[in-house]
Amino acid sequence: MHRSRLYALIIDAPQESAGEVTAFWSAALGAEIRTDPSEPEFTGLADVVPGLVTAVQAVDDAPRHHLDIETDDVPAEVERLRGLGAAPVSRWQDCHVLRAPGGHLVCVIPVASDPELFASTATRWP
Repeated sequence: MHRSRLYALIIDAPQESAGEVTAFWSAALGAEIRTDPSEPEFTGLADVVPGLVTAVQAVDDAPRHHLDIETDDVPAEVERLRGLGAAPVSRWQDCHVLRAPGGHLVCVIPVASDPELFASTATRWP
């Protein structure tokens, strides 16, 4: 048995336009911009949806959106999503990137949110 929850909505932007994309979404959503020097490819958009991280990620790829799912058992969650039709794409550190039916990307990551938030909002899977 494991638990998982939607952790983040990530707006992927080509590196050369990430600043412009961040400015647009910050203004459009009325969100304060937050940065973390340890993760320079991410720019947070604070408090867009309570309990959900929203960020712009500078990527070496096309613009798109993707979701992050956090879990207390990454291998089990990856297998659960594969059983639902997702296909493995890549792996980066502890992040497993899958392509869901329809072509959207989803990243499965270890628990990154506050433990109390995770415990109170995660779905328990058999």
